[in-house]
Amino acid sequence: MATQTTASCTGSTLLQPISEIINLPLDQVNFVACQLFALLMAVWFRIYLHPSKTSPFIRHVVATLLGLYLALFCFGWYSVHFLVQSGLSYGVMIFASLERMHKYCFIVTLGYLILCQITRVYVFDYGMYSADFTGPMMVITQKITSMAFEIHDGLSRRREGQLTPSQKYLAISRMPSLLEYLSYNCNFMGILAGPTCSYNDYKAFIEGTSYQRRHQENANGKENGNVKQAEPSPKRAVVSKLCTCAISLATYLSLYRLLPVDYSINDHFVKSTPFYLQVVYLYLAMLALRPKYYFVWTLADAINNAAGFGFNGYDTDGSPRWDLISNLRILDIEFATSFKLFLDNWNIQTSQWLKRVCYERCPVNPTAATFLLSAMWHGVYPGYYLTFLTGIGMTMAARAVRHNIRPYFLASDLHKRIYDVITWACTQVAISYTVVPFVLLAVGPSLKFYSSWYFCLHLLCLLVVLVLPVKSRRRQAREKQDNPAEDATQGEQRHHSSTDNNCNQKNKTT
Repeated sequence: MATQTTASCTGSTLLQPISEIINLPLDQVNFVACQLFALLMAVWFRIYLHPSKTSPFIRHVVATLLGLYLALFCFGWYSVHFLVQSGLSYGVMIFASLERMHKYCFIVTLGYLILCQITRVYVFDYGMYSADFTGPMMVITQKITSMAFEIHDGLSRRREGQLTPSQKYLAISRMPSLLEYLSYNCNFMGILAGPTCSYNDYKAFIEGTSYQRRHQENANGKENGNVKQAEPSPKRAVVSKLCTCAISLATYLSLYRLLPVDYSINDHFVKSTPFYLQVVYLYLAMLALRPKYYFVWTLADAINNAAGFGFNGYDTDGSPRWDLISNLRILDIEFATSFKLFLDNWNIQTSQWLKRVCYERCPVNPTAATFLLSAMWHGVYPGYYLTFLTGIGMTMAARAVRHNIRPYFLASDLHKRIYDVITWACTQVAISYTVVPFVLLAVGPSLKFYSSWYFCLHLLCLLVVLVLPVKSRRRQAREKQDNPAEDATQGEQRHHSSTDNNCNQKNKTT
């Protein structure tokens, strides 16, 4: 066990004895240790390198150097890829024409990521599902491509009238310096697990203007009370998120070996277990798997908050919100009553990235294009593509059901509760069914699972899409143009990410 974990780790072997004692791969031990170190550095960064005490230049330099050190500790010489990818993309931003820069940058950045994923999977270690060096590159890819589009939106004056309120808010009006660019991509708070964020929000955090902006946005609200000019403390948010991390980690370590997903394709299990129990087992297996992601993303969020990054205004009771770059909402995930609602609360920043660089800008079939981009970004395992291809059908079918069937259950609260219970169960089964290939990775086991279920949900989705009418995206857009007042009302109710909340769209409907 020890030999294998050492061989599969390209970073430091300093923590090898701990890896052997707790019987976990060394690369995962390195990852957790570096995140805990980053948490301590975040507290130090907020207190001793506060914007009131030091310049943005020093904060950029320290954040970058600490990030590169953590990358070197975890991934060894493979961390050079982070700089190569960032350097190539920055060169494109500098030398390419403004009208095409964002497209070229998107191709170069995503292409380099895919090339590294191919070499890691098919050249070095197929099936290694651990803390590999392409994980941070996925976050860097999000940041670089987001920045390229935001620079294009901010400096291409001809597009000014075509931008949405969110795009106007995110637009970058000045080309970042090389130090600012590297600090944004490789800072110690997000180098290992993200989450991604907008450049404008990160720049405001470094310069110490993020609190002022949120205070000004809420200046007319009663929720701020007498503390609206004070700098809020992230202590309570950080402690709460660390408690969530502890519970998530304990849950995952306790259950994931008891409920392996691949047992759902065991021949004896499939033949001897009633189908309804197979459905229950699959749901429980996926339920036991999710706390791993809850741990990683919540810890990353806590690190950013501890450094003072992530403040997003105040709740109605006057308590500060630290969810600007939060990546998930656990309760909304576990009690989601639609496929879309589940995805909207899972890996939130990635969903927003896909929306901003693909869905909002793709002229043809944006839903399919977004799922395809998501699959390409995740990696080259065939299971990823099976999952996201299945997700296209699931999304279309769920949309058709919601538009055609849900209105009949809104007559009374009782009927709506019945509808919510039914759709919750259907959503959890549909999500579990869809992501099995994402976990199994290979084509053979994935098709074996779907065959054991007789591709029932695939066929059901096809039937629903063929039978129930669904308005196209363009038709909905035309109707919104024809009914601007109704569209404005719906726009106020539509849920956006924490960054989009800055455009005064605060209410959420499901």
